[in-house]
Amino acid sequence: MKYILVSGGVISGIGKGIFASSLGVLLKTIGLRVTAIKIDPYMNIDAGTMSPIEHGEVFVLDDGGEVDLDLGNYERFLDVTLTRDNNITTGKIYQQVIQKERRGDYLGKTVQVVPHITDAIQEWIERVSMVPVDNSGENPDVCIIELGGTVGDIESAPFVEAMRQFQFRVGHENFALAHVSLVPVTGPVGEQKTKPTQTTIKELRALGLSPDLIACRCCKTLEPDVRNKISMFCHVGRDQVISVRDVPSTYNVPLLLKEQGVLDFLRKRLDLDCMHISTDQIIRGESILAEWTKLAEEYDRLSEPVTIVLVGKYTNLQDSYLSVKKALEHSSLKCGRKLILKAIAIISFINSLLWVDASHLESEHEKINPSEYREAMQTLSSANGILVPGGFGNRGIEGKIAAARWAREKKIPYLGICLGLQIAAIEFARNVCGMEVANSEEFQEDGVHVIVNMPEVSTTHLGGTMRLGVRPTIFQEGTEDWSTTRKLYEVMNSVTAGTQHVLERHRHRYEVNPKFVSTFEKNGLCFVGRDETGQRMEIMELQGHPFFVGTQYHPEYLSRPLKPSAPFLGFVVASAGLSLDSVLKS
Repeated sequence: MKYILVSGGVISGIGKGIFASSLGVLLKTIGLRVTAIKIDPYMNIDAGTMSPIEHGEVFVLDDGGEVDLDLGNYERFLDVTLTRDNNITTGKIYQQVIQKERRGDYLGKTVQVVPHITDAIQEWIERVSMVPVDNSGENPDVCIIELGGTVGDIESAPFVEAMRQFQFRVGHENFALAHVSLVPVTGPVGEQKTKPTQTTIKELRALGLSPDLIACRCCKTLEPDVRNKISMFCHVGRDQVISVRDVPSTYNVPLLLKEQGVLDFLRKRLDLDCMHISTDQIIRGESILAEWTKLAEEYDRLSEPVTIVLVGKYTNLQDSYLSVKKALEHSSLKCGRKLILKAIAIISFINSLLWVDASHLESEHEKINPSEYREAMQTLSSANGILVPGGFGNRGIEGKIAAARWAREKKIPYLGICLGLQIAAIEFARNVCGMEVANSEEFQEDGVHVIVNMPEVSTTHLGGTMRLGVRPTIFQEGTEDWSTTRKLYEVMNSVTAGTQHVLERHRHRYEVNPKFVSTFEKNGLCFVGRDETGQRMEIMELQGHPFFVGTQYHPEYLSRPLKPSAPFLGFVVASAGLSLDSVLKS
């Protein structure tokens, strides 16, 4: 087993996750099987109780693990299925060590950070790195370990020490370190500054780790003199200094690294050519390289626009909806359309969504700030498609309900995910079924609760108590001929007509109240997919509408660049005014 550690310096959020994922893609192009581990040095057991505004989205895995969003990057880039154990946190490690101490496993010894915590970290990595992550059932060849935060953080100290020991545990030829550092540009002439990188490398060496690669994040290509300076003062060869400049899309990063000889360097440094790689693996690797190159080229050529309006509550941080954004990208690529970007009432982004703060759409906001309300309504009016993603709490709920009503009445394609399905059900109950006080048990104690808390979910403990992970959705009888969602799954999963169920990942506490299902369906809002019991509503479709779909699960988690999520693809196809058949033939 080969291990590549990816660390970061100067600032957090520098792009270590994309860099680590891109290294994995490169290794897969030569036929190697790759797995990944993310280390998050916070005391939380997992990411489940953390605010999306502070930490970005919570990504959910097949086994129900609530993990850091970088594991979503790994799954999308590497096309693998990870587990909760692929995300290590300080909380998990300390919990494990304390449990062992309580059982008496340490035989009366004083339990300390070194060696007990550091040993636990190393043992965890070795155990998880050997778990198969793809359909082959074979053990991975390479494990990429991303260390969250920045070198020098007090929280990261035990993990850095564990990695210092780990390099000797597995041997020099089996361990490489790539350090990602910022090269800022200052002054009127745009000079690239190397001092932050020199400082972070010096600190890294003082902790016992020497980088094999220095990945310099910069807004433009690293100047030759700057590369030479970093090479000289950081004690690495010039070919070990990599320019990771800003590129049009993350799909370009693996190709950017390949152009600079990163793969050739790793082959020599880790003696990869001595590893047994079957002919089938080599052929598959060549196919991955061709597919990834085509993907990047097609993304760069997109010009014809489609405007999607996302109505959410965590719009201050784009990473709050990272998987949703990526799923839209994947589907737009398949449709040959470019998502348009404009930012409302927040900072400007160079990307592909039109962001609206849901609270700005509420009628009460019109009285408080008429200009923001008008701007939000103008944005909503410009939409080719409206998407309401998941979320918690009642802030902005009435704005989301207004967006769902607009989409329904104006015949604009609508996709509701998790809370987005519940919002659409509330709106339909109020304005079509005549239940004017319809609401969710989450938002209001009194009234008609068309959305209720699931009986098996804890109302006192938050961490890991929701309905989590992959679960089946059963398509209902009589939907074969007309259900758009069912047809989409049949086409995207390459199965014959008559698909009975699909597997998707869930993360929710509330559900549609089964008592009102017959009322909804009598008025045209049909639940074409349900769980195994038939009592839990999973997929909602509005008959007679171009595309009005809600899913209680989160289809964005399983979307891949080369295989878009079925509901997202249907949504973008409808928003772009295309036919599914024409998209699939292109």
